[in-house]
Amino acid sequence: MLTVWLEPLAGLIEAGGPVLVAIAAAAMLLFSLGLERWWFFRFHYHPARRALVARWIARSERTSWSALTLREVWASELIADLRRPLPWLKLLVVICPLLGLLGTVTGMISVFDSLSVSEVNQARAMADGVARATLPTLSGMAVSVVGLLFITRLEHIIRRERQRLNDRLARAAEERHA
Repeated sequence: MLTVWLEPLAGLIEAGGPVLVAIAAAAMLLFSLGLERWWFFRFHYHPARRALVARWIARSERTSWSALTLREVWASELIADLRRPLPWLKLLVVICPLLGLLGTVTGMISVFDSLSVSEVNQARAMADGVARATLPTLSGMAVSVVGLLFITRLEHIIRRERQRLNDRLARAAEERHA
C-alpha cells in the first residue's frame, strides 16, 4: 500500500533530480511554519491578548507617560511574538527559486553530458533533458509564490491585530475613566 503512494513521488524525484528534494523540504518547512502560525494565532495569541487587556484594565494608573510606555511595551512584545517567524518565512521564499535555478543548471549540465556521450537522436534527448531541467525551476517558483502570498497575509494580520490591540487598550482606559 505504501509503495503505491511512493511510486509517483519517486518518479517526480527522478524527473527533477536531487534538488527537487531540497525544494520539497523547504516547502514542508514553509508550510509547517504556516500551520504553526495558524495554531499560535488561534490558541495562544487570542488568550494572551485578552490577558494583556485584563492586566491593563486592572492597573489603577493608566494616564502617565510611564503607564503609556508600559502599555506600548506590552503590546509590542505580544505583536513581536506574532511576527517571530517572518524572517524565516522570507528566507525560505527567497531560497526556493534559487534552489530551482540550481536544479535547472545541474539538470542542463547532465543533459549536455549525456549528449556528448551519445550521438543518436540528439534532438529528442535534448528536449527531454530541458523538460527535466526546468521542473525544479517551476517547483521552486511555485513554492515561492505560495510562500509570498502567505507572508503578505501574515503581515496584513499583524498590522490589523496591532491596530485592534491598541484600540482595545485605549478603549479600556476610556471606559474605566467614564
